[in-house]
Amino acid sequence: MGVEEELLLVDPDDGSPLGLAAAVLPAADDLDGEMRAEQVETGSVPHVDAGALAADLRWRRGDAARAAKTTGAALAALATSPVPPGPATSVEGRYGRILDRFGAVATAQLTNGQHVHVEIASRAEGVGVLDRIGEWLPVLRALSANSPFWRGEDTGYASYRSLVWARLPSAGPSRVFGSEEAYDAAVEAMMATDTIVDDAMVYFDARLAARFPTVEVRVADVSRTVEDAVTIALLARALVSTAAAAWAAGEPPTSAPVEALRLAHWRAARAGCVHADGETGVLVHPRTGRPVPAHEAVSALLEHVDHALGDDRELVQAGMARVFDGTTGAAAQRAAFASGGLREVVRSAVVDP
Repeated sequence: MGVEEELLLVDPDDGSPLGLAAAVLPAADDLDGEMRAEQVETGSVPHVDAGALAADLRWRRGDAARAAKTTGAALAALATSPVPPGPATSVEGRYGRILDRFGAVATAQLTNGQHVHVEIASRAEGVGVLDRIGEWLPVLRALSANSPFWRGEDTGYASYRSLVWARLPSAGPSRVFGSEEAYDAAVEAMMATDTIVDDAMVYFDARLAARFPTVEVRVADVSRTVEDAVTIALLARALVSTAAAAWAAGEPPTSAPVEALRLAHWRAARAGCVHADGETGVLVHPRTGRPVPAHEAVSALLEHVDHALGDDRELVQAGMARVFDGTTGAAAQRAAFASGGLREVVRSAVVDP
């Protein structure tokens, strides 16, 4: 598994986003640009071991933070900016074309996600995985929720990033494809409309990666801490492994209709696992399609992937405890706001160089 993390460049004093990516990128050892100049992206190498992945992510966050510091900026692990941004700084190349084509919808995408790549044996297996994980991804979204604030206000959502990202016409859940050929035909049909600028804009919640032999799971907000990022990565890997085994055994796809999946994702983004008032959120149960307390949906996920988690089971259980204790993501941001306002929200998510 490998992990890509999008991170926010901010003013260390007032927490506002800074469009300094062009200056930050050359100062880092391994860093990429993003759609907005206030963002940068790290990408780990593939790992089997959770500890090695954690060490890699920690080093890459530190490298990016040190590069940001050379420009007077700080680096924050936030999925949206709590402090209102200034005018968008222009970018060139592919992202510039996206901004030109999609206008305000693209300009609004000052959003940071965590993308988990999980190795597959073949593209056919990968499509089999996609056809069998869709109903579980809203739970993963809820567990990762880390974006309650938008343009200076508490939105009432746990993952407002999800709502902003969903404005892009190629984003969201995908149908059951049934075969590699059907997946490719769907991508070709999208390209034929001349709406998206390239096939990398096929922003399914999970997709076949274009550059790697992986399934790329894309629903998660970027995590505030490395420990939380590893938890999400382990769950994503376990989901892919479980689905691959089901595909190999000839078990039929189980994914819910896209129309129902969209509503399940909305519920996940709205409340996450813990409401703003501390009460347990409500999620759609992946098997029944009915609303249940979040801990029931999470328990179903853990039971579903238990065999695939193996020795990582305790790490994931510890991550679940943090979520329901209200010490991660959106709940942690709201606690920071209560103690010091928006600046404290940003400060609490700043990565140490």
